[in-house]
Amino acid sequence: MSVKGMVIVLAVIFCATIVQGFPMFKGGRCLCIGPGVKAVKVADIEKATIIYPSNNCNKIEVIITLKAHKGQRCLNPKSKQANIIIKKTKRMNFLKYQDV
Repeated sequence: MSVKGMVIVLAVIFCATIVQGFPMFKGGRCLCIGPGVKAVKVADIEKATIIYPSNNCNKIEVIITLKAHKGQRCLNPKSKQANIIIKKTKRMNFLKYQDV
């Protein structure tokens, strides 16, 4: 193999390793599309899930599962209700790991 061929092969390998490191989607793959709703009736909430920023999505997501198989809703993480849910979840997790 000639020197020119060897240089081309090395250049292709180098480019492939660089391209593999780039993120495919700039925003990531968030579960909530859009800002989300401001509030949900408390009586309709079955479960609340908080997903913190990660490599896949760079924002906090608050997902509410509704009773009676009505589906899921995304809460706006900046809303008052979402802030209350996040604080209560942090407090519950803090108390769970205390040596009581």
